[in-house]
Amino acid sequence: MQFELQAECNKTAARAGKITTGNGVIETPIFMPVGTIATVKAIHLRELKNDINASIILGNTYHLYVRPGIDTIEQAGGLHRFMNWGRPILTDSGGYQVYSLSEIRKITEEGVKFKSHVDGTSLFFSPEYVMDIQRSLGSDIMMAFDECTPYPCEHGYAKKSMEMTHRWLLRCIARVQETQPKYGHSQTLFPIVQGSVYEDLRRESAEFIANCGAEGNAIGGLSVGEPIEDMYNITALVCEILPRAKPRYLMGVGTPANILECIARGIDMFDCVMPTRNGRNGMIFTTEGIINIKNAKWKNDFTPLNPEPLSFIDTDYTKAYLKHLITCDERLGAQIASLANLTFYLWLVREARKHILEGDFGAWKQITLDRITRRL
Repeated sequence: MQFELQAECNKTAARAGKITTGNGVIETPIFMPVGTIATVKAIHLRELKNDINASIILGNTYHLYVRPGIDTIEQAGGLHRFMNWGRPILTDSGGYQVYSLSEIRKITEEGVKFKSHVDGTSLFFSPEYVMDIQRSLGSDIMMAFDECTPYPCEHGYAKKSMEMTHRWLLRCIARVQETQPKYGHSQTLFPIVQGSVYEDLRRESAEFIANCGAEGNAIGGLSVGEPIEDMYNITALVCEILPRAKPRYLMGVGTPANILECIARGIDMFDCVMPTRNGRNGMIFTTEGIINIKNAKWKNDFTPLNPEPLSFIDTDYTKAYLKHLITCDERLGAQIASLANLTFYLWLVREARKHILEGDFGAWKQITLDRITRRL
């Protein structure tokens, strides 16, 4: 993997860059649609490729391990071929799922014992095994196995967890070095900075991660309930330490405002389920603000979702029609809403990139934030 830093904002820490992988080029800043189980929920592949034009998507090691299983994906020739996606894929290691399965898991130095959320089968993930699974998936970017601490948590717990995550990282690196990709393209390992909301721990973790010399780095353990200012402060702190010449990925974040604020603090890559999950429940993100399409005010509104169309969604469907579909729990409603929100998210990061390259990102960001965060 290669990263080219193409421009930097002179008033913020925002940057524009280009990541080159064996399966394609990713222009940053970028938002990655979440394709947890080899599909972006409610989105057809041709829409993902042609309408949204996503350059990279995210898959999840744990969920794909459970269903359909690694044997099936290996027989298909890897995750790209299994889902007929010829562009880059990043796979989350399953660390966040370990966090979310807190009632049915046990963490030890060796790894994590837990039960499948599908059938209760006992499972065990070690750092080495997670690397092996991601080798079988064939993702372009593999995430290191980590523990995502809850919020709030005591300093002592956060420190022990961070130190174990660092030890797990060294095991991940060793496993990657002693194994080879299976499908003819390279794979890159991203370490993950942890440390909860404690600045001393985040600084220590960022320095440890920076010294590992990986081709890209990630920040985990945020957007788990902490105050928004803590997220922004920690992000800025870590970005000042992580290598300037490597891409930085903020995991699981977030709202459109979160994304713009964290781009301004030096983040290059994002993912979040919000555009599809919130869309299915009637929240639509637009260039003029946020719509709750379930509200009665949209019943007879025959205007498009965005005043200036971002995609065919804005020319083919009106607010009134989408309200009708969502109210009736029609599957097409979830599809249209998800597609509209993903189109907006990709539009947002592409506009951010354009303004970074043009040199006016700071002024554009403030005007845009004021507009897109309004409740309509």
